[in-house]
Amino acid sequence: MRKLILSVAILASSLSVVAFANNISPIETVTTSTTEGFIEVSLEELPTTITDAVKKDYTDAVLTKAYVNSNAQYKLELKAEEITNIVFIDKDGNWLKETDIKA
Repeated sequence: MRKLILSVAILASSLSVVAFANNISPIETVTTSTTEGFIEVSLEELPTTITDAVKKDYTDAVLTKAYVNSNAQYKLELKAEEITNIVFIDKDGNWLKETDIKA
């Protein structure tokens, strides 16, 4: 009887160690960038339709960088409250989703 209780105690403690070891997972950060096909342009080269749309829809943001692709679609980096966001817009000032970008 004593061996049975000892065996159950050993088995239970080994299972709890295995369960604890499996709960440890590393923290990973995955960053993707959709700059493929985009060329950086100066902020002065942006059409007024784009700068007007940014001023209208992102009043608290500062335009920090701009990129353009061969289809006249723009990728803009906007910074607001120490956070940088990426948005896409066409030459006419229409906001685009990332899935709308044509390579």
